[in-house]
Amino acid sequence: MKKSIFLYAFLSIFICACSENDDNPIPEINTTFKFSHNWDGALITNINFNAIQYANANGELLSIERLRYVVSDIVFSNNNETFEMDFHHLIDVTNNDLMFLPSQSIPPGTYNVSFTFGLDNDDNSENLADLNTANFNVPAMLGGGYHYMQLDGKFIDSNSQEQGYNFHSIRAVDNPGTNPTFPQDTFFEVDLGSIELNSNAEIEIKMNIAQWFKEPNLWDLNVLNQMLMPNSQAQIQMFQNGQNVFSLGNVSQ
Repeated sequence: MKKSIFLYAFLSIFICACSENDDNPIPEINTTFKFSHNWDGALITNINFNAIQYANANGELLSIERLRYVVSDIVFSNNNETFEMDFHHLIDVTNNDLMFLPSQSIPPGTYNVSFTFGLDNDDNSENLADLNTANFNVPAMLGGGYHYMQLDGKFIDSNSQEQGYNFHSIRAVDNPGTNPTFPQDTFFEVDLGSIELNSNAEIEIKMNIAQWFKEPNLWDLNVLNQMLMPNSQAQIQMFQNGQNVFSLGNVSQ
């Protein structure tokens, strides 16, 4: 009899515990991504625009007048599962649009986090209303789709004259016209490394703008300043220089 009572009590506690667990699932968390910008560590916001004050690795002095770029397809992964967020967002530093909140939440845990700079070829072939409205399109003769980045400003050229530059990143293209060809993809994945997420979090992603002009290709603005979109080699060099442009900043929870 005592054994039966003990067994009944044990089963009651077990069932109640299970019921409580079912009624109180572990809450999922939301992540907000915030992009910041710097020139080799010196913070840049749109307040710093339109003044020739930055020296690139090749020695040219330059300004920034516009900076906007697309990020897409955030992935959270660990040994147990992968959460792929199929989306895109236009980061517009000029208009101080620096943050976005993915609609998908995830369970707490430690994840390797990555995102895509630009748009992969599938996304780039879609009709994206927000990028159309932002006039971010690439002409059909260059393959269509959308810019990955527009970085514009002025620099002091080798004749000590002020000259404009348009550092525009797109999918690398050859044979502009009715039948363009694509030598290689120039969007790229940015791996932010491992992040432990226990509650709603704001994740800072830092862009070092100076790196676009630095390595492995030392950028000479006197040679490569405009008409870079139909120049596939210039696009490939941007792709190569971009590999170390982004890094993980503060994670606030």
